[in-house]
Amino acid sequence: MRFLALGDSYTIGEGVDEGERWPVRLAGLLRERGLDVGDPRIIARTGWTTDELSAAIDDADPRGPYALVTLLIGVNNQYRGRDAEEYRTQFTDLLRRAIGFADGKASRVVVLSIPDWSVTPFADGRDRAQIAAEIDAYNAINRDEARRAGAHWVDVTPQSRAAGADPAFLVSDGLHPSGRAYAEWARLALPAAVEALGR
Repeated sequence: MRFLALGDSYTIGEGVDEGERWPVRLAGLLRERGLDVGDPRIIARTGWTTDELSAAIDDADPRGPYALVTLLIGVNNQYRGRDAEEYRTQFTDLLRRAIGFADGKASRVVVLSIPDWSVTPFADGRDRAQIAAEIDAYNAINRDEARRAGAHWVDVTPQSRAAGADPAFLVSDGLHPSGRAYAEWARLALPAAVEALGR
């Protein structure tokens, strides 16, 4: 079964080995449960916003159908101070595209929440409360739009807040999650992915 993962630095796994990326770990967990899932095709890059991801999808031109599509995007919109309603419009368009890649079946799409980087050392000297509030607002949007469309929604934000200041859960830049953190995300996403694949 083909697997497409769409996103930004959190999906490409900035600072970790390829095998530690959460989509790769998720595929492994699915195979352990007897689901014949291939390695994910990943369209993601550090720094991408919603519109940049959309443009990259145009360039990559992935051809469905995919049995599973994941979408995690928005932290760079927040980081750049972009408008939340702009995010809603662009996220909804990306979600529509993700559903299209899943053969028009929203039940095959899994959306992950945006982790909260306000708890990381990278946020030192910044308004941590404001960052957290903006992340919450963005996540309310991606949660509501995912549920409205009939896609799955997985909340990894509490894990990011609980572990975000622990060096074991971060790479050397003090911002991006480590392989240990991504293993937790894969575990959190597993039930939704199993359901998406019809088992």
